[in-house]
Amino acid sequence: MASNSYFSLLPNFQYINPTQVGGKKKQYVEAKNLFLRLKLRDAVSPFATNFQQYSIREDQRPDSIAEELYGDSNFDWVVLITANIINVKDEWPLSSRLLYEVMYDKYQENLNSVRHYETKEIRDSKDRLLLPGGKVVDSTFRIPNPDSPGQEINPTVAVSNWLVEVRKNNEKRTIKVLKKEYLVSFVNEARDFLQYQESSQYNRQTGLKVAFDNF
Repeated sequence: MASNSYFSLLPNFQYINPTQVGGKKKQYVEAKNLFLRLKLRDAVSPFATNFQQYSIREDQRPDSIAEELYGDSNFDWVVLITANIINVKDEWPLSSRLLYEVMYDKYQENLNSVRHYETKEIRDSKDRLLLPGGKVVDSTFRIPNPDSPGQEINPTVAVSNWLVEVRKNNEKRTIKVLKKEYLVSFVNEARDFLQYQESSQYNRQTGLKVAFDNF
């Protein structure tokens, strides 16, 4: 197991053995505690300079970004944690090809059907903003034409199911990542944080925590 991987940081614990081997049941088996999970603290504003914005390119994965930024693909967990991504399946952007396949399965022949109508930006002859773009409105929405009294402007544009999903997918492409110069400190803090503290579930004989069936 690579020393820089997330699983190498997880502590071992003694789990009550549910199986029997050779007719005998060993009381405990040692395993990695997969129930532990790191999450970036919500109050990170004082440390904003430790991070930088990153745009995920087509077909990039967490491990390829870790290789690019930190020179080691095993730091993919650092990319995910600092981006506050828990569920990669739902929170990581899909490639254009895969997005089309998934969305076609979802919408079928309605993929290009109108989801809603939005405003487009409207300015007058003096370049003054009259209507911001991107506001969801009815298809019949109209505004007076400032340059032609008595006339109206149709400021709406149809937005399809496909365009809505493309926008959602593109929003996932911008993440915050840890700057390389702070990597060692971050990993050390993560390792220290994942070390067990003594509690009511601490086994003094083995020095390891014990997980029970009902926890």
